[in-house]
Amino acid sequence: MHRLPLAFACLALAACSSPNPYVASSLPLPPAPPQAASTFDASAYPATPRDYSRYQSWAWLNDHLPAGNALASPEEIAEAVSEGLDQRGLRPARIGTMPGLRVSAEVVTERRLRQVQDSYYGGGPYYGGPYGGGYYAPPVVRTYEYQVMVVRLRLFDGSSLQEVWNTQAETANQGSQSQRADALRAAVGKALSAYPPR
Repeated sequence: MHRLPLAFACLALAACSSPNPYVASSLPLPPAPPQAASTFDASAYPATPRDYSRYQSWAWLNDHLPAGNALASPEEIAEAVSEGLDQRGLRPARIGTMPGLRVSAEVVTERRLRQVQDSYYGGGPYYGGPYGGGYYAPPVVRTYEYQVMVVRLRLFDGSSLQEVWNTQAETANQGSQSQRADALRAAVGKALSAYPPR
C-alpha cells in the first residue's frame, strides 16, 4: 500500500518530463493600410499643455458687461473683475484688436446650511456615582441657514472661444452696500488666485 503513492508520483514526474507537443510560432503582422502613413490620430497622444503666458489681454464675452442683480450692478461686477484680472497681469484689449481671452462673470446668491452642537449640563436625568452625580442633558443640534455671494468666472480663448479655465469663490452676503462691494472684490481675488494654473 505504501508503494502505490510512490508509483503515482513517478508517473506524474514522467509525464512532466515528456516533450511539449505545442510549438511556438508567429505569423508576420499584416501590412498597414495605405492611409495610415498620412493619418494622425490626436486621441492617441496627450493634449499639449496650454501656454497661459500667451494670454496678455482680455475683453468681455460677446462684448457685454456681466448681468447685475440685487447684490451688485453690472458696473460694480465689471470693476471688481477688471481689478482682479489686472492683478494677474491681464490688461483690457485695445479697441479693434483681438483679445487673448474672453471673460464672462456671474454673481449669484446661494443658501448654505451650518450645524452647531451645544453640549451643556443641567435639566436632564440625574446620574450618581462614587464621586457624586450630576444632571446631564443630551447635546442640542441647531441648523442655521445663511446666504452667501458666489462669484463664477469663465475664461475663453479669444480666437477659438474654447473655454480654457473656470473658477468660483464665495463670500458672506451681508453688511452695507460698501461692505458687499469689498466682499465682491475679495471673492474675485480669491477666485483668480489660482490663475494661471500650473
